[in-house]
Amino acid sequence: MKKVLLVLGLLLSFTLVLSACGKDDDKKDNKNKTAEKADKDLLQKVKDDGEILIGTEGTYPPFTFHDTNGKLTGFDVDLAEEVAKRLGVKAVFKETQWDGMFAGLDAKRFDMIANEVGIRPDRQKKYDFSDPYIKTTAVLITKKDNTKVKSFEDIKGLSSAQSLTSNYGDLAKKYGANLVGVDGFQQSAELLAQNRVDVTINDNIAFLDYKKKKPDTPLKIVAKSEDVSTSGFMFRKNNEPMVDAVNAALKDMIDDGTYKKISEKWFGEDVLK
Repeated sequence: MKKVLLVLGLLLSFTLVLSACGKDDDKKDNKNKTAEKADKDLLQKVKDDGEILIGTEGTYPPFTFHDTNGKLTGFDVDLAEEVAKRLGVKAVFKETQWDGMFAGLDAKRFDMIANEVGIRPDRQKKYDFSDPYIKTTAVLITKKDNTKVKSFEDIKGLSSAQSLTSNYGDLAKKYGANLVGVDGFQQSAELLAQNRVDVTINDNIAFLDYKKKKPDTPLKIVAKSEDVSTSGFMFRKNNEPMVDAVNAALKDMIDDGTYKKISEKWFGEDVLK
């Protein structure tokens, strides 16, 4: 009789454990389903609100900066505004420093980032990207009177002005430079011109735009990376409907010539080719 009671007790305990596990699994499933639903609802939320919140620097010409009248403008700004227009909503920009921008997206302060964010594997693990809207290369920039720096290998031990979490900052670190943190390319150029740093690695297009505006700049490009990088709008993970809608808008812009018009306005050529 004792053996029967013992077996029944063990069976009851086992049943309770399975029941508890089943409830935990149900909770996890419900949590995952809720998260997925929330992600899928972002596009609908944006349309219901009538606006899309966009994180950007506002200090990175010609991509995102303020003109002489103080108005936010730039290549990325124009593109994002056109995307928003085609989604049927208003583009509302939330300016923030580059180093805090990803955290702002994580905290849902904005719905996407428009700031020439490079599409790279480590970021794709955590975030979703739109299709590329720009292709560019990294360049090494120094003073015109600097005759010692001729290649990326020459910057080991030198000071390099960089946004600390950018692709270019990673590249400078890879070649052994000592990084000096800045908010954007404009500040990098200023520090370099003032002999407060030795070099900066930055975007080829950004430098060409800077040189066009300041033809007497004492800076020069001494080396260009062979790797072509692409940039896109960035989103939190699992926002497929939103990403698909933005991609559709970008494709329409490319097909009808709007993208080329915006690109030529800022760079004089199609920067996606």
